[in-house]
Amino acid sequence: MVERYALEPLKSLWSLKKQYERWLEVELAVIRAYEELGIAPKGTFEKAQKNSYINVEEILDVEKTVDHDVIAFIKVATSKMGDESRFFHFGLTSSDIVDTANSLALVRATKIILDELKSLYNILIKKANEFKDLPTIGRTHGVHAEPTSFGLKFLSWGAETERNIKRLEFALDEISIGKLSGAVGNYANIDPKVEELALSYLGLKPTKVATQVIPRDIHALLIEIFALIASGIERIAIEIRHLQKTETLEVQEPFKKGQRGSSAMPHKKNPILCERLTGMSRVIRSYINAALENVPLWHERDISHSSVERYMFPDVTMTLYYMISKTKYLIENLFIFKENVEKNIDITKGLVYSQRVLLKLVEKGLTREEAYKRVQKIALQCWKNKKSFKEEVKKEFNLLESEINEIFNSNYYLRNINYIFDKFKSK
Repeated sequence: MVERYALEPLKSLWSLKKQYERWLEVELAVIRAYEELGIAPKGTFEKAQKNSYINVEEILDVEKTVDHDVIAFIKVATSKMGDESRFFHFGLTSSDIVDTANSLALVRATKIILDELKSLYNILIKKANEFKDLPTIGRTHGVHAEPTSFGLKFLSWGAETERNIKRLEFALDEISIGKLSGAVGNYANIDPKVEELALSYLGLKPTKVATQVIPRDIHALLIEIFALIASGIERIAIEIRHLQKTETLEVQEPFKKGQRGSSAMPHKKNPILCERLTGMSRVIRSYINAALENVPLWHERDISHSSVERYMFPDVTMTLYYMISKTKYLIENLFIFKENVEKNIDITKGLVYSQRVLLKLVEKGLTREEAYKRVQKIALQCWKNKKSFKEEVKKEFNLLESEINEIFNSNYYLRNINYIFDKFKSK
């Protein structure tokens, strides 16, 4: 965990104290199930709940001797119990506790992330509608292409976020499972009814088929979806970074009062937040390979996945939550310089309307090949000599003034924007 990027409530969720508390939740749920099924005497659960004891320092101290974190936890957690301790960890193996508790943590973290993602989606759609009718230059390969709607940028990001919300909802359902089936997952020493009951108390479902562990393809899918979300945020950040370039200056990320952009150059306002989000996206994507390599474990299990997950689960969830939270701030407070957005359409002196000229000539009877060659010849000359494409078109082609004005009109490119927005809403 990098303290700099750790935000509540995810920061506390992954603390060592919370981890032991989740382990205790699982152990107590099993005892409750034993009691309900008549395997443990009445009152066992209440006594175990009352007398259970969690002390992080003591658990860590015991672990120094036993070199096993779950055994150390059990010894301390039951240290103040009486006869009820007989049913603590009864018929279970360490992975029953750790895997089920990890599911609890991932479910809780994912729900928090999901709520934040939905909030970001609403902000993006609001911005999309706000700037729907603002013409901007579209760029392909980084080169001016044709005018489009500035709001479509936000709508595109919103649509991707909507897809990621649906993906994450699916993964949340899939990760909402636990495993309480014993040493190799075959219920040899625990009744399947205990698992079903105990997990129901925790809001989880039994894993359909487990070994000693929950299959890691389930976790890998969640990490992959987290990486997709991070990549979507990076797409937003990269666009803003490009549009904030001095030569472009169509947008600028928030710059707070008292903020400084450079230790050497007082004039600087750098897109540091967007660059931070870009770097964080790389970190999250890097965990995909680790998550996939956790899938093929030896036989019924080994623990090669364990050390990976101690890094991965907290880091990925906390980093992603930070990214979404900061992206919300970024979009809500983004400076948009409308005059520059519209001005930049004409930087090429009208070349971006070349296809409209081409199509008008085809309408007038030229073949497409002939029209393309003639328009390209003029366009390249205008680019080289920095001449007005509109004026050269007037000289070269026999077009009416009204036709010329219709061709060189950026609002033409917004004529089907409402259709796109309506199509998005209808899906």
